[in-house]
Parts: sequence; C-alpha cells; structure tokens
Amino acid sequence: MGLRRARRVFGARLLVRPDAGSPALGSRVEALAPDLLVSWFWTTRLPMSLVRAARLGGIGVHPSLLPRHRGPDPTTWAIASGDAESGVTAHRIEEDYDTGDILDQERLPIDPAWTGWQLARALDRPSLRVLRRMVARFARGEEVAGVAQDPALATHAPALDDEACAIRWSWPTERVLRHIRALAPAPGAWTEIEGVCVIVLRAAPAPSFPAALEPGEAVAQGGVVVVRTGDTAVALLEGEIEGEPASAGELAALLSPGAPIG
Repeated sequence: MGLRRARRVFGARLLVRPDAGSPALGSRVEALAPDLLVSWFWTTRLPMSLVRAARLGGIGVHPSLLPRHRGPDPTTWAIASGDAESGVTAHRIEEDYDTGDILDQERLPIDPAWTGWQLARALDRPSLRVLRRMVARFARGEEVAGVAQDPALATHAPALDDEACAIRWSWPTERVLRHIRALAPAPGAWTEIEGVCVIVLRAAPAPSFPAALEPGEAVAQGGVVVVRTGDTAVALLEGEIEGEPASAGELAALLSPGAPIG
C-alpha cells in the first residue's frame, strides 16, 4: 500500500524490515495469535516458529511459476533463461525455501523486450489478485488444498553476486542480450572499456561488424561500440560510466581503436 499509508493505517503495529529470527519478533507474533501468516514477495526465509504461531499456518506469493525459479531473484532468472512465460504462485510456507504445496497460480507471457524490472512490475497486479483470492478463501473458512511441487521440475534463482553480473563476451549474442535485459536497470550487467567499469543498460544485435574481431574485441562504428560475441556482435546503446548515465556516443568515446572489452 506504500509505506506512508501503511504507517497511517497500522501505526505502532508496523515493523519495517524486522529481524525475522529475533526472539522478540517471535514473542510478538505469538502474542497476536494470528489466523494466517502471509508473505508477499518477501525474500527472507521465515522461521517455522513464526509460521506455526498462526492458526492456519502460512502462505507465500512468489513471482514465478513454481517449482521453476525458486529463490530470491526469479524475475532476473526468467529473463536470463529465455522463458516465454512467467507468473505468480501462492504456496504453503515450509522449512525449505519456496517448496510448499501450490495453492494457486496465474500465468503471464513475457514480452521479449522486457527487462527484469519490467517483468517484476508486470507481475505486481497478478500477484495481488492471487493474494486477495487466497486470503478470502481462508477468511471464508474454506478447506484449501494444495498440490505438491514436482522436485524434478525445480530450478533455482539465487541472487547474483558482482562476478555473476559480468558480461561474458564468449557467449552467443542472444544470451548476452538476455543477460543485459535481465539485470537492467539494477544491479546491471557490467563490462570494462579501457579499464573503466561500464554498466550496459541497453544493447542490440549489431547490423555489421569486422570479421577479424575476436570475442570481446570492439570497435566504434558510427559513434556506437560494437563488441564481438561468441557468434556475431552487439551494439552498446545505453549505459552508465562509473554510476553516471551514458549515451552510446559517450560509451564509444572511451574506446581506443582495436581495444579489447573486459
């Protein structure tokens, strides 16, 4: 609802970023004797003591079609993996992360041009629909049965560290472009040009490139950096230089003739 509105509505009941494992929080939840514990896109593992404190247990709403992309960064992995669709899943909260029985799902086609952030935004409304639908069922006293997840179909979506965000120019162009879209606008897929760290926010297949280039080598063509990949080449259209917005021309200005990209 927004933090300001939540403060007006809930007052002293609101806790912002509480330590989920603290004994004080556990005691507070037990004293409230809640009917249902609800987690919406919450990336912190919840102790089962909190879940058991609720009469009806706990449910989570996760931005993927579980069991695909279990973990804290599913939208990034959906784009990076080239998935044709994503969605949201309501599930029981269990000891192991995102493994509980599936209660409800909504599916969403992924626009091939979307970034990870755009996919996350597109999943907001479906996730709230699923959340409201599920909580209403519990509130009506319905018997809510779930379907067990198939472990054979499970994939994992861990948060990427800085090294994993780096662009590997040996990859084929399609994978490089997916990687850039998946991480845009933050934390951003990065590379180095002449020793300068560059976040690449937007790129496209290069219409042409010198055949003599090796993967990771680049030239400036028409004021745009063109980098050889494992199969063809990409043009760098927008980015950041040391944290500041940079146009295609500003990226190209970093490049010396025949310079490798790191």
